[in-house]
Amino acid sequence: MLFALAQINPTAGALKKNTALISRFYEEAQAKGAGLVIFPEMALAGGPPRDLLCYSSFNAEAEALVRQKLAPLTARSSTAMLLGTPYRLQGRLYNAALLLKNGMISAVYPKAALENRAPFHEERYFSAGGRSAYERWGELMMAVVTGESILQPEQGRGLLRRRPKEKQLLLVNPAASPYCFGRQEQREKAAAALARRRRSALMVVNLVGGSDDLVFDGASLAYNNRGELLHRGASFDEEIIYLSSKALFVPAAEERPAAAETITTIHRALSVGIRDYFTKNGFRQAVLGLSGGLDSAVTAALAAEALGPENVLGMLLPSAYSPPHSLEDARILAKNLEIETQTVPITPFLQAYLERLNRSGKPEMDLAEENLQARIRGNILMLVANRERRLLLTTGNRSELAVGYCTMYGDMAGALAVLADLPKLTVYELARMINRLHGAVIPERTISKPPSAELRPDQLDEDSLPPYRLLDPILNLYLDRAFSPEQIVEQGFDAAVVNRVVALVDRAEHKRRQAAPMLRVLSGLSRRSTPLARWNES
Repeated sequence: MLFALAQINPTAGALKKNTALISRFYEEAQAKGAGLVIFPEMALAGGPPRDLLCYSSFNAEAEALVRQKLAPLTARSSTAMLLGTPYRLQGRLYNAALLLKNGMISAVYPKAALENRAPFHEERYFSAGGRSAYERWGELMMAVVTGESILQPEQGRGLLRRRPKEKQLLLVNPAASPYCFGRQEQREKAAAALARRRRSALMVVNLVGGSDDLVFDGASLAYNNRGELLHRGASFDEEIIYLSSKALFVPAAEERPAAAETITTIHRALSVGIRDYFTKNGFRQAVLGLSGGLDSAVTAALAAEALGPENVLGMLLPSAYSPPHSLEDARILAKNLEIETQTVPITPFLQAYLERLNRSGKPEMDLAEENLQARIRGNILMLVANRERRLLLTTGNRSELAVGYCTMYGDMAGALAVLADLPKLTVYELARMINRLHGAVIPERTISKPPSAELRPDQLDEDSLPPYRLLDPILNLYLDRAFSPEQIVEQGFDAAVVNRVVALVDRAEHKRRQAAPMLRVLSGLSRRSTPLARWNES
């Protein structure tokens, strides 16, 4: 028998569009002679559909499309379909895999281990199913287990019933596992261990593409019953993987190392995340502020790659405190990327505010006036975005957002925060990688000069923050590894610096809750009760 693993890129909530996508992939696999086409978890609804699942009309439409459009595809065919979809059974809604065969729903496999981390919160919507059993499928015994919990030993052991005595066993795992740097290697090691432990061949079929703040990386997997990797699907691209049942029970032709992830993988995830955020929300064009600094340069380069340079507008918004080299670097970047620019000096706007609001009519050079400049820029950018039907990209990085070194309704304004999950040091690494890939499109001076918000004379980030070489490791320990301030100090950091950073993070919570959605590529889906967890779940 020939199996087809269809890793597809559905759109959350777009049931009819997803039905057409599923039909196209099914028909292609059918033409190749596949006996079973396996789709990922939530393939029909898109992942995650979130509160759309609260609407009975949405779930009824999904079921109607299954019965009227998708199941009939199998009526006059020997090719069956395993489809991930919400499905109501005996008055309860399940995250289910449906076996469509002979024109009808032949079997229902409800997900047993529900994912309750943000943004899934599956227990809010679904009932949990029971343990899965192996069932006869041709010459094989096959079990279907939805969700990546099967790959977690502490949870996975309770998801399957007793192993039958037959030698040829197959585990099928429809999944919707979002990308997070380093997760693919963990996923592969866990999948190999599961196949060896259960002495079962294993197929993991994952979603691909961006969905709001998440990016699904595909990279579907197939293992033989020895736990040897037979195939790794494409990362971040749609694909059909074909595997014969015989190949699942013979030694692998070669030993395949676990996937090696680098800054290139992060680059690809961000590019796909931008592209799908725009297309799935019905937009084509972006606008962003170009300051001549590192973050805006990297964001512009990613946007030009994801959307095409003709769809990216860079706004140069200089003030009296913008040094000439910043404008020059911004223009060189735009020329290298072949994106359009507009220049609007903000000094006249700032003067109008000060004349109206300052009693003296002159600058007072305080923090309020610094932030006012950022907010004037935000207003201009939003005007252009509204008028030209563009989405505004914010350019702040994770280090700045974590400590609140950003301005609400100013540089935080926008529809998507592209770099908000990347520490500043990682942004430097990404900039160098982009230059290696595209030929030094980001000016070297942009990378090498000290970072500055340019809101007062001779301002540098280090006037307000510890150097990023200290700040980023402290943030990693506090936010990602849940170290206490005392434990961070024990790692060799100065106590005064640590306490200062922790205080900044805690005071900035109200800002993070008002931030644009960020593309999650490093922090993942945190379970910890830390400021980062609250940030991710807000």
